[in-house]
Amino acid sequence: METGFILNTFFLLVCGAMVMFMAAGFAMLEAGMVRSKSVAVILIKNISLYAIAGIMFYLIGYNLMFTDVDGGFFGTPMPWVGDDSLALSGDYSAGYASYAFWFFQMVFVATAASIVSGALAERIKLWPFMLFVAILTGLVYPITGSWVWGEGWLYQMGFSDFAGSTLVHSVGGWAALTGAIVLGARKGRFDKETGEAKPIVGSSLPQVTIGTFILWFGWFGFNGGSQLAISSVEDALAVAKIFANTNMAAAAGVITVLAVNQFTMKRIDVPMALNGALAGLVAITAGPLLPSLWLAMLIGAMGAGIMMLATAALEKFKIDDVVGAIPVHLAAGIWGTLAVVLSDPEASIVTQLIGVTSVGLFVSIISIGLWSAMKFSVGIRLHWTKEELGGDLSELGIRAYNFEFEETPSAHIVAAE
Repeated sequence: METGFILNTFFLLVCGAMVMFMAAGFAMLEAGMVRSKSVAVILIKNISLYAIAGIMFYLIGYNLMFTDVDGGFFGTPMPWVGDDSLALSGDYSAGYASYAFWFFQMVFVATAASIVSGALAERIKLWPFMLFVAILTGLVYPITGSWVWGEGWLYQMGFSDFAGSTLVHSVGGWAALTGAIVLGARKGRFDKETGEAKPIVGSSLPQVTIGTFILWFGWFGFNGGSQLAISSVEDALAVAKIFANTNMAAAAGVITVLAVNQFTMKRIDVPMALNGALAGLVAITAGPLLPSLWLAMLIGAMGAGIMMLATAALEKFKIDDVVGAIPVHLAAGIWGTLAVVLSDPEASIVTQLIGVTSVGLFVSIISIGLWSAMKFSVGIRLHWTKEELGGDLSELGIRAYNFEFEETPSAHIVAAE
């Protein structure tokens, strides 16, 4: 028992650290997808939202999500207090240290908030965004999480979401979608006369690629760690299969985008291919244990296909999502949650639909109300002059990249001539 307790605790801490590293992945992906004039703002948003998520989850979120839910709609809103006294006295029945479980759950909250950051980049004000993150991580996410992981009313109905296709990714996706609608598109994103989408090229595809690989790596901790134990043969085998299924779903997502791009456009859309990996990862997250490798690949491939369709739909409705977060996390998250029924004989498509719909309605109503309230009070969008200048200079007074160069003596001579 003691050895198992130690192994499980170590496992949760390592997996939690891997998920925490996804914050770097989100930062790099978003920094590469925005223009160079908005990179520094993206960086400060990502480190700030991670810090806010941790503090809010400690102050109110954890207990709201896990304490005294008892089949209801939320727990007790109060600061979390860790207690491992039983383990110190030789009782290891908890299975792992309370601080390890708190940390593992906390890094999930930050992931949901990161989804919003990328979608609304380049035109949202810094401090209203921070306020939204505080409410999302302290109240909205923990309440919906309590419905399932806190053994609330959806859990009692049999709703299944192993690692959070809905509870993490769709929550962030709904918050991002409502924000994008209320905020409006970036200047120049859509043609004023025809309404057609016009590409806005980001600052660095290498950064986007690095960010994607970091997220792919962190996802092994995200999905594998959700097993919550590795101290038995059964748990170890489960974690191994989760890792394999997670990897292959992402791989199938990439290949799906490559094939569709080549067939329809005769060329490869690099950011779309990278998002194909992420869509596959999001799709397999709700049920990464039970599928065979072939089924995991099918779920990932379908997730990528749905992501591509959702991307086209956003452009049709003139909704501007800078990094493609809404198609990746919301559209693929919904698909992944429903796809659980393909491998879990105990899952009900009706129950899965109820869960997806109820979470969507709750998050959307709260989010659109909050976005709208801030829009008509403090304002949420940068003035058009500041948007053109870029958030780096207009909000932070710095550039992320130094494009200055020192003039050489020969340059002075040329100028004088």
